[in-house]
Amino acid sequence: MKIWNDNKRPPTRMKRLKRKRYKWAAIVALSAVLLAVLGYLTILFGGILVADKEKIVLNDATTVELENGEVIERIYTENRTMISIDEVPDHVEDAFIAVEDARFYEHGGIDPRAIFRALYKDLIAMKKVEGGSTITMQLAKNLFLTNDKTWMRKTKEVMAALYLERNYTKKEILELYLNRIYFGKGIYGIEQAARTYYSKPASELTISEGATLAGMPKAPNTYSPIDNPEEAVKRRNVVLSRMHDVGMITSEQMLQLQGKTLEVNHQEQEDQKWSNSYVDLVIREAAARYNISRDELKRGGYRIVTGMDPEIQKIAYDQMQNGEYAPGSVEGVQGAFTLMDADSGAVVAAIGGRDFEHGGMNRANVRRAPGSTIKPLSVYGPAMMEAGYHPYSLLVDRPMKFGKYQPKNYDDNYEGIVSLYQALVESKNVSAVWLLDQIGVGTSKEYLKKLGLKTNDSGLSLALGGLKHGYTPVQMVEAYRAFARGGKAVDAYTIKKIEDRNGKVIEEMKPEERTVFSAQVAWNITEMLQRVVTHGTGTAGDYGKALAGKTGTQQHDSVPGKNKDVWFAGYTPEYVGSVWMGYDSSGKEHYLEGGSSYPTAMMKAILTEIDQQKGLSASFQKPENVKDVPPPMKLPVINDLKVNFEVGGVSLVRGRLSWTPAQDDRVVYRIYRDEPGIDTRIGEVTGQGSYTVNTSDVFKRNTYYVVPYNPLTKMEGEPSNKAVLEW
Repeated sequence: MKIWNDNKRPPTRMKRLKRKRYKWAAIVALSAVLLAVLGYLTILFGGILVADKEKIVLNDATTVELENGEVIERIYTENRTMISIDEVPDHVEDAFIAVEDARFYEHGGIDPRAIFRALYKDLIAMKKVEGGSTITMQLAKNLFLTNDKTWMRKTKEVMAALYLERNYTKKEILELYLNRIYFGKGIYGIEQAARTYYSKPASELTISEGATLAGMPKAPNTYSPIDNPEEAVKRRNVVLSRMHDVGMITSEQMLQLQGKTLEVNHQEQEDQKWSNSYVDLVIREAAARYNISRDELKRGGYRIVTGMDPEIQKIAYDQMQNGEYAPGSVEGVQGAFTLMDADSGAVVAAIGGRDFEHGGMNRANVRRAPGSTIKPLSVYGPAMMEAGYHPYSLLVDRPMKFGKYQPKNYDDNYEGIVSLYQALVESKNVSAVWLLDQIGVGTSKEYLKKLGLKTNDSGLSLALGGLKHGYTPVQMVEAYRAFARGGKAVDAYTIKKIEDRNGKVIEEMKPEERTVFSAQVAWNITEMLQRVVTHGTGTAGDYGKALAGKTGTQQHDSVPGKNKDVWFAGYTPEYVGSVWMGYDSSGKEHYLEGGSSYPTAMMKAILTEIDQQKGLSASFQKPENVKDVPPPMKLPVINDLKVNFEVGGVSLVRGRLSWTPAQDDRVVYRIYRDEPGIDTRIGEVTGQGSYTVNTSDVFKRNTYYVVPYNPLTKMEGEPSNKAVLEW
């Protein structure tokens, strides 16, 4: 039997229960404190889980500009122009702070006083009449959260706001806020808003203008100074009143400014289409050459400086809109134009179609069969480089087959033998194919590759541009530039340099020339192509200054006698250009009735307008150490040869042959005397229409005739009629 000490009596049941309750109460209290601390720490530091640093980098519009800084177009998802807080006037900052968050520089992201004031006013009014969000909270919501009205979203907003306050200065937060807010009409940020509503940068905004813009974010459409000027004035005056209440402006300033009109200076943006084709090429080039995608341009805030000449671009756009196109079987004949600065390689103008809009087919960058524009590039240039040919080398011009391939001249006219010069000027097809066969397709393709015209085609139709894929108008301009600049080719480009949103140059075009032809061959081609324009297939249209070029016509695949593509490619001393016309698709129902005269005439019309504005050169300047290429000679047909006796002089009696000479005094006239077997050439004269017979021949009966001779081609023409000298 256990005996209990009186001083240590066993605890009663009641006391045990009380102790247990105290223990659990302590545990609950401690847990509550821990949860509160944990919740506080979560709110205080959990913002890192809410804030997405990538979203702090705002979408910024990319500008496509001229070298002088003039903006051609803006590329964007959100129409925003980023601006540093240092460029925002203090009174503009004050306006936003006064109306949105007067204690912005005093709180740490959350303003309890503003929250309690808002709750009090909401309770009094029995509805939501005032918000307690600070500028930091608004920025956090706009950057990271949606607009759903839940306690969880509000909690996240607080967490993100505290994160911003810990990691960014007040000025940085205000800069983000002013660049982020929406001002209606697709406008984001204070800078673009200033330019849209007042046609000035934010740095030049007045107090009244700043107050008007500060009043807009609450309801951009309701307080639009353009669409709702009365409401905009009321809202502006509220902002000015708030600025006065917090001591930012005096009473006199407030009253004076509240009496002002809105002074809006909104310039409606024209529906600008003349630059669309060019900007499309810029976007494509940024992706292809610099790996900057279209989506990145829309958000990255780049500044792209281009080589565009806006005067030329507008001239070309108007001509493409209103010019005469090659007639076709149905409506819808399209065209493309490209013009490049011959020195730098910069594309100064490009039109991708008569009705091109962003997102459409840019025909300046679409491959087409080049027709005869390829001949100088694929045949005549390489032949003069590799095989010893020159402008007056003789080529075959007669119907012939090359295996199963039988080319024909476009006019079905053949002369048997022609000079290379004549074959090029008159665009002889058989001669070009014959010459390609002589030099080899492999040689031709090597030169095309150097020109940037790589092809997998290996047939002799390469001489006539009959290619599976063809070339783009831009590629043709690149290739023809080699003839315009002493045999040196260069890649065409639209982008001169690219700057990032901080103004740092990240890409810059540095053109590199590559020698394809010798200076002599390039000059030979230039001389001959000038003749194409004045005397050959390129005579359509009018242009009075220096121009060298080649026409091209690609016959339709399935409609005999009709054309699929028509071209003109050529150059002046300043520019290299191309014009293409045709259908986007060329089925049996889509074919051209007209030929290369149409793109030729359009090119000359565009150049004529450019000349009127800029004054283009009247002639090409022959490079040093290069030989002239004499113009072709046309041998006359002589049918008026006659012979007379003359009395006088030392020989007393002599015979004189006479005929009408050609105007070209370079023609040599060979005088022949009939002889049994082989006739005898008794003499020759140059540029004259008479010849004196030797005295010993005077007293004999002799028959004579004259044959014109071309010293360039070393070919004789047709013999004249015969004349008999008899005493």
